[in-house]
Amino acid sequence: MPNIHAYLTFDGNAAEAMRFYEKTLGGTMQMMMTVGDAPDTEQFPPEAKKRLMHASLAYGGGILMASDSMPGQPYEGMKGFGVALTIETVAEARRVFDAFAEGGHVGMPFEKTFWVEGFGMVTDRFGTPWLINGGKPLV
Repeated sequence: MPNIHAYLTFDGNAAEAMRFYEKTLGGTMQMMMTVGDAPDTEQFPPEAKKRLMHASLAYGGGILMASDSMPGQPYEGMKGFGVALTIETVAEARRVFDAFAEGGHVGMPFEKTFWVEGFGMVTDRFGTPWLINGGKPLV
């Protein structure tokens, strides 16, 4: 069965976001390449060279990937999806939720629900929407 992994697009701050996710999720950055690091980049404008072409972060059993939009391409933000995390303990889920909430926007406070010991929805300061489940399932 194929795996599904999230691929996020940012507007110039993908490297900062991915380093934050690496620290917060306790993951390992597998790859981080700017446009300027890639071969044959003369077709890109000079202002694109510092933008992230691709990053890959392994955490738990998942992979989170990202890049920046290219100059001249309209960036409409992240919408119409959420990155769902299932974290083994309520305490760790709360820690991650609180880290994402700092400078972000809480859509649903982290609390007990009918399906899991802890759940919350938050959009972090980079614009990524997260749905965080923590602890044991209740159904």
